[in-house]
Amino acid sequence: MSLEELERAARVPEPIHPEGFNRDLELPYGLTVEHVQRAMQEYVDFLGLINGQLHTKQFERLEVMLMPANFSSMVGEFMNSGIPKHCPTLVKNRYHNGHPDLLPVGRYEGDAAQHGTDGIEVKGSRDTGGWQGHNPEKSWLMIFVFDSNRPSDILAEVPPRPFRFLAVLCAQMELEDWNFSGRSEDSRRTPTAGTNRSGTAKLRKNWVYRAHREVPRALLLS
Repeated sequence: MSLEELERAARVPEPIHPEGFNRDLELPYGLTVEHVQRAMQEYVDFLGLINGQLHTKQFERLEVMLMPANFSSMVGEFMNSGIPKHCPTLVKNRYHNGHPDLLPVGRYEGDAAQHGTDGIEVKGSRDTGGWQGHNPEKSWLMIFVFDSNRPSDILAEVPPRPFRFLAVLCAQMELEDWNFSGRSEDSRRTPTAGTNRSGTAKLRKNWVYRAHREVPRALLLS
């Protein structure tokens, strides 16, 4: 395929594969695999629509326009808004930058929690392990792992490819499932925590979705 043909194809995200879902998995707070599937499908539809419209104005695709961290954050935020549309027992946390992202309806006053333990933290990530947060947290964690181009691909002459979800993983995390990086007093780096071996293994074992095509080995439970 020519570069133009690859770019045209890349504007349409890869479809969600119904056979890729773990239908036997039990999720917390009334959430079901079907709720997650519907939210993922809405994101695929959204991104395809946006990239199609951007092309009419000769703009780059969204995933190569935004900084990688911003695009990953957008994936997570879309799921935070999309999942409660289909799951009546979960609501988006109304506290600005509160934790976790999704709360059981009525569990916290005003459906807002600054630091809660009941709920699900949601993240979008291109990483296949060592997923990061700002602090070690004791709550459920759901990771939407995806593959897509990024801004640096243009200079590196990486061919265009469609966005696709690689996996969705969800598990209840304990404090011992995290490694905390912290920072020194003179550092301006944002403190981060990353899932350690036990936390990563929990997430890989409790998979919600795996792509129809070959999944990177790092996403499988060894």
